[in-house]
Amino acid sequence: MDILHIITLALLQGLTEFLPISSSGHLILFPQLTGWKDQGLAFDIAVHVGSLLAVLLYYRHELRPLLISWLLSFKTKQLTPESRLVWAIGFGTIPVGLVGLTISIAGWEEQLRLPIIIASTTILFGLLLWLADVVGNKERDEFSLTWKDVLLIGIAQAVALIPGTSRSGITITAALFLGLNRQAAAKFSFLLAIPVIILAGASETITLIQQNVVVDWGVLCLAVIFSAISAYLCIKTFINLLDRIGMLPFVLYRLGLGVILIWMM
Repeated sequence: MDILHIITLALLQGLTEFLPISSSGHLILFPQLTGWKDQGLAFDIAVHVGSLLAVLLYYRHELRPLLISWLLSFKTKQLTPESRLVWAIGFGTIPVGLVGLTISIAGWEEQLRLPIIIASTTILFGLLLWLADVVGNKERDEFSLTWKDVLLIGIAQAVALIPGTSRSGITITAALFLGLNRQAAAKFSFLLAIPVIILAGASETITLIQQNVVVDWGVLCLAVIFSAISAYLCIKTFINLLDRIGMLPFVLYRLGLGVILIWMM
């Protein structure tokens, strides 16, 4: 991989991981559209590590008290709003773990990467995002989530294993439908990304070890750095602008991208 290839794909991953426009769909389609060789599993792991570092860095001041409260819940046997939120993040991760394992065992990964599927999910879930942003009452914060709410958002996150859906997009959509305000929906979605990225990275790492391929660590380090920088700036900008611009710009982008993809097939 040349330097342009590395930087472009790393920036693309960082920018799309937390925006409701599907990072996996872009990473699958971009090499196909440009004629670039597939970046490989090791590169995918590296850009996911970069995204993880970005979300941990952005929420570093909030994660520490959340973690402390969660650890104390083992001792006190009582839940505070903070420890409950951490348990909710773990509970909401279960559906995507189970569905991801099923897809892996069944060998459905390649079937789900078809351009027509990516185009269809890009449009469909873009429209759902717009609907949720319009009809949601936006009166609740992330600490008001019930276990039923968390399960529904977790199931929605599992659907995002279909490329083009967007993990952040569909979890924000579900949260908005459940009445969370935009800031709370985005925050819970981003926090929910932490265990998901860790699980995905661990799974890909195991696969990489089994393949016994030669790893270019210089390429991977660059990928991590550029992915982390772009993801951090993306999260910060998205959160700051969210209440002013709403979800419509991302919906329009998804609709335009979906139409172009269908036209190109």
